[in-house]
Amino acid sequence: MAKLGNNAQNEQEGKETVEFFKDLDREALNTERFLEKYSKQLGIVFGVLVLGVLGFFAYKQFVVAPKNVEAVKGFLAAQKNQTSGKDKEALGGNSAANPGFVGTYNEYSSTKIGELSAYNAGLLKFKAGKFQEAYDLLDKFSSDNKTLMALKFGAMADAKSGLNKNDEALSLLDKASTASNDAYTTYYFTRKAGLVALGLKKNAEAKKYFSAIDEKYQDYDNGMSDSYIEMTKYF
Repeated sequence: MAKLGNNAQNEQEGKETVEFFKDLDREALNTERFLEKYSKQLGIVFGVLVLGVLGFFAYKQFVVAPKNVEAVKGFLAAQKNQTSGKDKEALGGNSAANPGFVGTYNEYSSTKIGELSAYNAGLLKFKAGKFQEAYDLLDKFSSDNKTLMALKFGAMADAKSGLNKNDEALSLLDKASTASNDAYTTYYFTRKAGLVALGLKKNAEAKKYFSAIDEKYQDYDNGMSDSYIEMTKYF
């Protein structure tokens, strides 16, 4: 009886296996019919995806890459003039023959080197005493480099100070003091923020900045933070 039972069980399992593969065949057939029925639509979708991918790479190769090359040329020419002390020529912006930093930014603002041109142009505008123009150009710059961003906020703060907007300058210096992971950069802008806060009679804020220096950046400060903390008690 046991033997018959095993045979019945094996027979049942065999039937289930056959049915399973029949189901698979039906599914495969349904898939084939689906592909046959919608082959045109699927071909269009696939074509669009392929064109999208090819378009992206074509854009990178034939649009972005040449723009980067031209932007670098403009930037290096402007930088050469700046190194030679020809600030007006370095600033440029008046002719296609000499785009300078301003022209390079205007033409290639979508590139990283174009944004860096705006930063350099902002510094030259600040040097010329054109503080609002300097601020506007500096504000157009962005970078993944945290130290460069700290320098940007610091330069923007200087521009605001030039416009006698020291409260705004202090806010920007606070950003500069926390933007970078570089210890000296952080110390430098923390100290500068403390001095501006002290000048604005914001003694509590000034003490906060100088206390941070005393706690974390004594190696750069030569003990000066102690003197500044004392000053916050009397000024």
